Amino acid sequence: MKKGTLFVISSPSGGGKSTIISRLLDNDKNLKYSVSATTRKPRKGEKNGVDYYFLTEDEFKEKIEKQKFLEWAEVHNNYYGTLRSQIENTLNKGHNVILDIDVQGGSSVKKIMPEAVLIFLMPPSIKELEKRLRNRGTDSEEDIKKRLENARHEIDQSSKYDFKVVNNEISETVNMVEKIIKQFNEV
Repeated sequence: MKKGTLFVISSPSGGGKSTIISRLLDNDKNLKYSVSATTRKPRKGEKNGVDYYFLTEDEFKEKIEKQKFLEWAEVHNNYYGTLRSQIENTLNKGHNVILDIDVQGGSSVKKIMPEAVLIFLMPPSIKELEKRLRNRGTDSEEDIKKRLENARHEIDQSSKYDFKVVNNEISETVNMVEKIIKQFNEV
């Protein structure tokens, strides 16, 4: 059985990762989503084990010590990480895996798994990104400012990614990412 491919999708907060990934998963049954672990509090409607594995800081740090993460980082004063065993098991079953992580995590994954394919979703502009953050209504003004500041840094880091796709229109972006995934399935 052919081993699956690991795809990392990153974008600034509010850049459309969740929407794009949801559509990709709906369209490709061989593509599996890797649920990340985090210490942040669940947002309205989020479910443990579906959206994230919500851990206490002590639980998270214990997993760091035991090297249970493929990658982990502290972002926006919370910890986020990808469980190594979940990725390896799914890839070994022949499924492609998609990770929704930030640029720091993407860089860490590429060092450990150089065969991973990194895709960065670019916002059409910082102004449009700010509009999206405000429209989702989940962040305080202070959080929005912090996320926009981080977005500038993340966009600078996008040069380390294998592919950059401007997320201007959802269906167009999904099609572009599907083409990238398909070319790795044919290898």
